[in-house]
Amino acid sequence: MESHTSPDSFFERVYSIVRQIPYGKVTSYGAIAKALGAARSARMVGWAMNASHGLENVPAHRVVNRKGLLTGKHHFEGTQLMQQLLESEGIKIQNNQIVNFEKYYWEPKT
Repeated sequence: MESHTSPDSFFERVYSIVRQIPYGKVTSYGAIAKALGAARSARMVGWAMNASHGLENVPAHRVVNRKGLLTGKHHFEGTQLMQQLLESEGIKIQNNQIVNFEKYYWEPKT
């Protein structure tokens, strides 16, 4: 039997992983997609993150692109909010990119 996943349930699965990202760590859209068994769905993970604003228990600021760029920052109120949230967790940002990205990268469990 073929199962069809609604966007809502996909988004909830994304948020479930994002809630697991430890304080002071980040992960990427692609790593979340891979952990969900949908490796080619990084863009859909991005849509889920965009839709997460207003959900208090989803630390969306901890999701960046595969190079450590703060690509989702324009979705946060105020131009520097994403950077400020990450810096408050001890992550150094320079030119909208995480310095020593590997040090802060967290790989979701599949």
